[in-house]
Amino acid sequence: MGFTLPSAIALILFALGIASYGDAMPAGVLHGLKVVAVAVVAQAVWGMARNLCPDAPRISIMAAATCFVLLVPSAWGQVSVIILAAIVGLLLFKPQQGEAHDPLPISVRRRVGLFWLALFFALLLGLPLLTAVFPNQTLAMVDAFYRAGSLVFGGGHVVLPLLQAEVVPTGWVDNDAFLAGYGAAQAVPGPLFTFAAFLGASMNQAPTGWLGGLICLLAIFAPSFLLVVGALPFWEHLRRNLRTQAALLGINAAVVGLLLAALYQPVWTSAIHGPQDFGLALVALVALMFWKLPPWLVVLGSGVLGGLLSIAL
Repeated sequence: MGFTLPSAIALILFALGIASYGDAMPAGVLHGLKVVAVAVVAQAVWGMARNLCPDAPRISIMAAATCFVLLVPSAWGQVSVIILAAIVGLLLFKPQQGEAHDPLPISVRRRVGLFWLALFFALLLGLPLLTAVFPNQTLAMVDAFYRAGSLVFGGGHVVLPLLQAEVVPTGWVDNDAFLAGYGAAQAVPGPLFTFAAFLGASMNQAPTGWLGGLICLLAIFAPSFLLVVGALPFWEHLRRNLRTQAALLGINAAVVGLLLAALYQPVWTSAIHGPQDFGLALVALVALMFWKLPPWLVVLGSGVLGGLLSIAL
């Protein structure tokens, strides 16, 4: 709670502020927040690609994953990419056994771990069925955000395409508000998953506001709690297993491709409409990557510059 609530509260307040006073704010300010999202995601793609795609096979997996996801823009398309990348990793890569390490100083019995893993999969498979049988907006939100939290792999930014596929095509959140909130999420402390609180508070259908933000926040974090406890009894075996390591090499490369696809659609296509947008994104990227300015300052500056550009042009 201490780690998550400050960010969640700030983003819910931002969502409520846009809903109440968005018309009084210069349109360029929100557009500046959308543009800074381009720089943030581009920085994430560059950093992840350098670490996870250092050779031609993994660069090829990244490129193939990008093309596949752009052609099949859905959450299950992204899951398919991850599964295929794991199979390719098993076939292509032969990692060497690393040095021995100390086991995690946490003891969880296998039976307990299996219970929490079973609950994780029961919710992942059962929530869509419940939503189909008992149509309800709250249940649909829990299902969508639980699924996004379950299927994301490789870091906080990778949740962007999953959440966008869940909330924008359904009309729950406008794409402009989605990207503006994602840009604002870079300026607050805490984990990036608290972006879910902004989306819940921005819903065009009830529940929204504080209640919607809390529901989406709990739903997106629930899978990680279940998986951590469930995986602990089996963790040491997985860490030493060379086949698991080979599969992860392929999966990690595909994850970079997922984020690269998100950089193009929806981030780039929704934010970059002219030379001034490209210039602002470039300035933000240089500020983040080379001047090492704090993200909150870059986000604030992009909003201000966006407002000034809208007035000047």
